[in-house]
Amino acid sequence: MAYLITREAIKEDDEGFLEASIADIIQRAKRKRQALKHGSQKLGMMRHLYILLDCSDSMSNQDLKPTRLLCTLKLLEIFIEEFFDQNPISQMGVIIMHNKRAEKISDLAGNARKHIKYTNSLNRTSLIGEPSLQNGLEMALSSLKLLPSHASREILVIMGSLTTCDPSDINVTIDNLKQEGVRCSVIGLAAEVHVCRKIANQTGGVYNVILDDSHFKDLLFQQVDPPPAAMCLESSLIKMGFPHQINVEGSDEPLTIHVDSTDESSKLTTGGYYCPQCFSKYCELPVECRACGLTLVSAPHLARSYHHLFSCLELCRTTF
Repeated sequence: MAYLITREAIKEDDEGFLEASIADIIQRAKRKRQALKHGSQKLGMMRHLYILLDCSDSMSNQDLKPTRLLCTLKLLEIFIEEFFDQNPISQMGVIIMHNKRAEKISDLAGNARKHIKYTNSLNRTSLIGEPSLQNGLEMALSSLKLLPSHASREILVIMGSLTTCDPSDINVTIDNLKQEGVRCSVIGLAAEVHVCRKIANQTGGVYNVILDDSHFKDLLFQQVDPPPAAMCLESSLIKMGFPHQINVEGSDEPLTIHVDSTDESSKLTTGGYYCPQCFSKYCELPVECRACGLTLVSAPHLARSYHHLFSCLELCRTTF
């Protein structure tokens, strides 16, 4: 039996550093991914992504500076901004796993600022116990399976621990993910774990283990582009509204999106975007109308999502 010794791919440069070798590995991986892209793929434009973040005691390790958790939160902030810039009509949620439990930090929503606010608050969370991968996947699945059949359902697991403490057979959860068409990808911060590899393979996702923080960022940004649509994803016409911004001088009106907010200054404004179907008012787009459920977007939002269907031509390397 032949074994692939992956550590031999990393070579020191003349000064004894590994950065050049790692950078070369990252660039070759980027070129390989670009070569595999072609315009005949069916992609899921309306993405619904849950991030499962390991917050166990293993995330206090300092192999990533200053710690695994703080490095991850810093990269997640950049990733969330880029994700919604490239996928403006998509939604995201965040779930943390620690002390054998899963806790939902933010529900599925299209507000990047809200997700960044919640993830930044995790720098004060207690890193205790072991993660429960099964509890995290089950919590995400309970929300994703309620989505309409045309919606793309995805989970991204960021795992620092080499163990998972689960209440029952995780293979049943993997089968449920596969049955519901949920694509699950995993980024490992330590070493390859068999169950993580199995989850990714069974659900059509990808599994990678980071080399350093720059490689970590590259693996995260691979999740920005929409993946190929699942076989069970149905084609459907989606009803959308295109509201115009209207300013009404001299009269403050409540914003529907801030009905449950405790911030008094956020409830009354003189202008906003009015839903063309029920005339509820919102301060920004895109958003799903809380009154009638209509998806409210603008033309640039659709254009930014649509451009993923046309991949760039592969560039040929030329040596001078």
